[in-house]
Amino acid sequence: MQNEVRKPKQRSAGDDPPDSPTSVGWTEVCSIALASPERPFALEAGVSIAPVVVEYEMYGQMAPARDNVVLVVHALSGDAHVAGWDRNAHTTGRIWRTRHPGWWDTVIGPGKAIDTNRYCVIGSNFLGSCYGTTGPSSINPQTGRPYGMSFPVVTVGDWVRLQTKLLDALGIERIKGVVGGSLGGQQALEWALAFPERVERSIVLAASPRLSAQGLAFNAVGRHAIMNDPNFCGGDYYGGVQPATGLAAARMLAHITYLSEEAMHEKFGRRLRDKEKPDFGFGMEYEVESYLDHQGRSFVERFDANSYLYITRAMDYYDAAAQWGGGDLVQACRRIKSRVMVVSFSSDWLYPPEHCREFALAMCRAGKSVTYVDVPSPYGHDSFLVETKPVGHLLRHFLDGE
Repeated sequence: MQNEVRKPKQRSAGDDPPDSPTSVGWTEVCSIALASPERPFALEAGVSIAPVVVEYEMYGQMAPARDNVVLVVHALSGDAHVAGWDRNAHTTGRIWRTRHPGWWDTVIGPGKAIDTNRYCVIGSNFLGSCYGTTGPSSINPQTGRPYGMSFPVVTVGDWVRLQTKLLDALGIERIKGVVGGSLGGQQALEWALAFPERVERSIVLAASPRLSAQGLAFNAVGRHAIMNDPNFCGGDYYGGVQPATGLAAARMLAHITYLSEEAMHEKFGRRLRDKEKPDFGFGMEYEVESYLDHQGRSFVERFDANSYLYITRAMDYYDAAAQWGGGDLVQACRRIKSRVMVVSFSSDWLYPPEHCREFALAMCRAGKSVTYVDVPSPYGHDSFLVETKPVGHLLRHFLDGE
């Protein structure tokens, strides 16, 4: 199969938004076919899928030796638009991108922590998403209709193997580094385990080798809300009404896990919403209720319910020790050849510091060198996005250092 790669256009100096002089500027999405009916993509679930199209973005210049590439992998609701400002947001229907730059624009760009004057940065959207890469909302060539729940179950391992196919198509044999937070951090860990010869440095932020039972429980309740929405229709709701109530409830529940008690108290406390006394009813009485309602409603406007089901299930299934060490995390870590940095955040209770520290200690027991940092922060799991200064400092020195 011949791959078709659309190169991003070069930007001019005047393209930088005036409020972000160190931005990578205007960006354009790239798309590439990585599987065909003749050469389908095999999944861990034991089935194959074709065709597979992957959406990605690229910033900075690739060195002649192609040895300065940093792969940035995203979390549950992220996408390939990692930095800069999407030139075609309106025409692609992703209007929310016009209001904000890429989701990690704070650390990626000229002179920033991941310096695009030095590195070629690639952001890749994973399989099962609703942001350009083949997923449940894509057309199933067998039926001519969206896959819906007939889409095969995908895993973190599938995502990483598909990322290697993307790099192969771009002529990149080995990457300088891979970095991600949360579900992206698990992909960064999987890179170090599954392809130890292909990655020099792996940076795992706010993630551990597996999700806790509590995390599994939150994901289960979120999926329950979606699948029991009257509009879910077994996942075949395309062309009709999306199960917005269930998806909003799932997002509201998940968003609670991204914050900390300290952050919620500081931001909302027990303040009533636009009133001095309660109404003694069941409407939105408190500021925190209004905030979660907004998070749910805005998420429905930009995300697909089926994708949420598939991505959270992939998050559940990931267990590095079971996959690579027969249940022994130390044994799994013996595979690793890259330099690894693990960063936890003190108030994160979705991937708590003790779980991240367990991974770092397993690497030590396996005789591997690892950098572990626990960043004091009141912002919970979202700290890897909020704590720009300490995270940026760690990224810069770990990528640039010898």
